[in-house]
Parts: sequence; structure tokens; C-alpha cells
Amino acid sequence: MEDVPLEDAQDDDAKDDNAKDDDAQDAGETTPGSDQEAASATEAPAEKANPEKTVPEKAAVDAVPTLRPAPVRHSGDKVADRYRLEECISQAGVFTSWRAVDETLRRAVGIHLLASGHERSRAVLAAARSAALLGDPRFVQVLDAVTDGDLVYIVREWLPDATDLASLLAAGPMEPYDAYQMVRQVTDAIVLAHRRGQSHLRLTPKSVLRTDGGQYRINGIAVDAALHGLSDDEAERDDTRAIAALLYAALAHRWPYPEDKYDLQGMPRQLGCVPPDQVRAGVHRGLSEIAVRALCDEPPRHLEAITTPEELAKAIALLPKVRQPEPEPVAAVYPPAYPKATGPARSPFPPPAAVPPHAPAPAPAVSRPQARPGRGARAAKWGASVVLLAALGVGSWVLASNLRSQGDNGSTTQGQSAGVDDDKPTPSKAPAKPLTIVGAAEFSPHADPMSGDKVQYSYDGDPNTAWITKQFHGFPNFGNLDYRADGAGIVVDLGSVKSVSAVKTTLYVAGQQVDVRAAAENAASPRTLADFPRTLQGGTNAGKQLDVDLSAPVRTRYVLIHITSLPPESPGLYRGGISEIQVLG
Repeated sequence: MEDVPLEDAQDDDAKDDNAKDDDAQDAGETTPGSDQEAASATEAPAEKANPEKTVPEKAAVDAVPTLRPAPVRHSGDKVADRYRLEECISQAGVFTSWRAVDETLRRAVGIHLLASGHERSRAVLAAARSAALLGDPRFVQVLDAVTDGDLVYIVREWLPDATDLASLLAAGPMEPYDAYQMVRQVTDAIVLAHRRGQSHLRLTPKSVLRTDGGQYRINGIAVDAALHGLSDDEAERDDTRAIAALLYAALAHRWPYPEDKYDLQGMPRQLGCVPPDQVRAGVHRGLSEIAVRALCDEPPRHLEAITTPEELAKAIALLPKVRQPEPEPVAAVYPPAYPKATGPARSPFPPPAAVPPHAPAPAPAVSRPQARPGRGARAAKWGASVVLLAALGVGSWVLASNLRSQGDNGSTTQGQSAGVDDDKPTPSKAPAKPLTIVGAAEFSPHADPMSGDKVQYSYDGDPNTAWITKQFHGFPNFGNLDYRADGAGIVVDLGSVKSVSAVKTTLYVAGQQVDVRAAAENAASPRTLADFPRTLQGGTNAGKQLDVDLSAPVRTRYVLIHITSLPPESPGLYRGGISEIQVLG
């Protein structure tokens, strides 16, 4: 069939239209900021096909209606005396999805509620427990799956700093590099899930989330399909087409099926399978061809079809490197240069009045007291002399300082040089010079890195870029999470042991609690706080700039900028980061 993406390329897409619940975030696919997109939905097609279904006779001992509606709950209700429901983010006939607060661990979570008597409840529990075993950070983690009386609830990780792909595309199509990163990361994650016997089956722009650090996370693996009663008869083909649809939307800014979805205009049915680079100018041809190869059973341009996630991953790996666009240059702002002397250096004090070469000496300023000679007149003369000598001494010292700083000693007279030599203070030690940072890593000893791919921004010489933490809910100490108890930060590597005399740090935002630490001289690959025993600056509530000048140099290879507390970004939400690190020695 030639027009696969417009007619039969995604069977469950058609099912979703009948069910009218695809845009409701289906089992919590909504992230904060997109709650308004949640919409009511009706029963899934599988239920409509057999509304009279009865329980087999052998199960009569616990016979209950198998199509029970979604449990009715309200904001403020508690589930299992632990999870306080905050906001309903999607509602379907079978289940409801909420943003909630785990009052035991004091963190935000997502939670799906389903009647325990519903015919899908066992499948949903099994899918959730199986998904929890994946343990891969590319998937939104399932935290709990429990039957509690007449209620089944599934608790999942909540990502307050993530944005779903639908919201990202609302701003326009993706640049080729961003589209490449998205499809590569999503494909690699789905390949891993299939190898472990899992599939998604409902992969949409709402279920793909991008964190502030640029990592993509997939929500609803296995669970969404179970909640909607979808079968996995063609799991590999369905997931491959779904990934291709995401790529198509990212490149063409159009939904590759006739219906409009996710605030994207659909493609006219009569056009058939049109590559994205024929829909919009400037589309990367290699990515465009991969999209139609995975989306269409008979791709255009005589291309070979891609039918499994494994094949898709291989095709992406064979692409020529998609380069990241060069950042726009930012004009550097420098302090005004000190004007260089072009002649003899001048004293900051005004010069005495000029005297003609053969003119008589001017009358002294104390001529009036001379009419009354005595001890007072002599004292006045001595006082004036002392003031004049002091002025000359200070002027000579300032003059010497200026000359040293400008390196222009040749412009002074011999007499001036002699005076400077007589009064010159003890020379100071040579100024510290920036040490080369050969690499850096995120300090995150008990958890996955938050923004590991943005670490280079902390020492790239550009204060307008930054390594930024995730947003944490409720508590400035990284959400009071056990696995963030040691805070976070950046470890810079000087390449070899160096003498460090100063550390200058520009912070992403003021109000962070920051330590500056050094590893032992013989340390190799330090990872924990114990590996940084020397505190160069401790517990500072820092502004935007934190400068640490050491009274004596410290020998080390690794320096840690350690954040222990974050400032509020908005009420109840906390975030920090580091813009620039400079180590001097």
C-alpha cells in the first residue's frame, strides 16, 4: 500500500481517534505546563466492542463488574495515607492521572488511578512492575504499583524540569542537530526496551520529554499500552513507525497523518508518503529519508523500508555526522583600558606655578607673617616645608607605581628615577596566572548527572553559558532527596598537579551555598566528598561572583566547586548552576 502513513501506518492512531483520549496525556504523559491540554475521553475501542462481557463461571467467587469507571478522587485526597493528590492532569473513562506529593519522601510524583475490579487492572499492574525493572534513566521510572482495596495505583517519577516534545514543537520545527539528538536517544532507548521484552505502543509527542540538560526521557513504557488495552502483535513495527512520526514532525513541523494532532497540521491524504524535505525547505536530507523509510511500507525514491527499532538505530548510526550549529558570537565587553603614557609620567598632584628662567623668586606665601618675626613665623616655614616634602614623597611613590604598571620607565628623567629607587617599596610577588583546565565532570556522587552534557559550559570562557541544575521541589537542599544529600557541582581537572593560589567562579544565579574544595595531591579520579579533604572556602552564601584567594598555594590536580543549597527560582522551586570557573596559580 503506497500511502501507508496516511491510511494504515499506525493502527493505534486510528484507535486513539475513536477513543478520543490521545490528547489527554494518557496515563500522565502531560508534564507541568501542559495540564490545560488534558481532555476527557471515552472508553477505548476494545471495551465498546464487547460491553456485555461476563466473568467466566470459574471466577464467580470474586465476580465483579469488569468495566468499572475510573475512581472518583479530588484534590487534597490521599492515596494509601501517603500520596496527596494535587492536580488532575488527565481523565479517561478507565483511569485518571494526577500530579501528587509523596508526603513520606517529600517529593512530587505522578500517579495513575484505576478501579481494581476493571478487567485491565491485572495487566496494568504487571506492565508497571515489569517497567520498573528496566532501571534505565532514559525512561521515566515507575516507583510503585499497588492494589489497595478497590483501587489500583501506579506511582511514577515526576520531572518538573522536563518539557514534552509537543510543547517544544509548538515553537516551530527543530534544527537538524536537535532532531538528530532526539531520534537517536529515543531509538536507542526503545531498542533496549525491546531487547528486554518491553514495548511502548503509544509513543507520541506527549510521551517524549526533554530535560533542561538536553536528555530525552520516555514516559509510559508498557504502562500506557496496558491502560488502553493495546496488544503487542506488531510491537516492533508500531514503535518504529511511532519514532518515525516523531522525527517527521520535528523536521517538517507537520503531523504525517491526515488528522491534525498535537497542535500540528496533518498531511493531506492524497499526497501519500511525502518526505519532510519536500514539505519544508532546509530539512536535513539524510534525516528526511530515514523518517520516510521507517514510516512508509513503500518509501519514495526507491528507498529500503525500516521495520524494527534495531534497523532504525543502525540507519541513524550510518548517517554522516550532524554537526551542532555554531553559537552566535557574543561581543566581549572589556573594562576601559588605562591610558598609556606618551610622555613623562605625571604626579596626581597639581604642579607648582611656572617660574621664568631669570625672574626674581616669587614672594613667599608667608610674606605677611614676616612683618612680625618670631617663633610663629619660623614654625609656619617649617610646617610648609614638611607638607611640601610629604607631598613630594607621596607623588614620587605614586609615580613609581604608575611607571611599574605601565612598563614605561624610559620616559622618566634621571633625577626622577633616582628618587624612585631611593623610596621604592619592597616588590610584591608575581601575579597569579590562569591555569589550563583540561576537562571537567559533574559532581553527582549518588545519582545520575543532571546536566552532564553541559559541563563544558562551566569553563568555556563565556559567562553567558552555564551548567545548570535541575529544578527541585519544596526544599533548597536539592529537594531533600537522599541521593542528593551531598549536593552537586563541578570538578575541574588541571591535567597534572599544579600549585593553585586562587579560584574565581561566576555563578549562574546569586544566593547559592557554595564550598570550594581541593583533592589530595595524589588523588586519582576523585568522586566523593571524602576525595576532597581540603576546603579552600567553606559554606559561603555566594553572590554572582565567588573569588577565593589563598594565603599559600595548594598543590592539587582537581578542584571542586560544590553547591550545597539552591536559591528559589519561583515559590517552592529551587535551581542553581555555574557559569564560569577559573583556576589560577
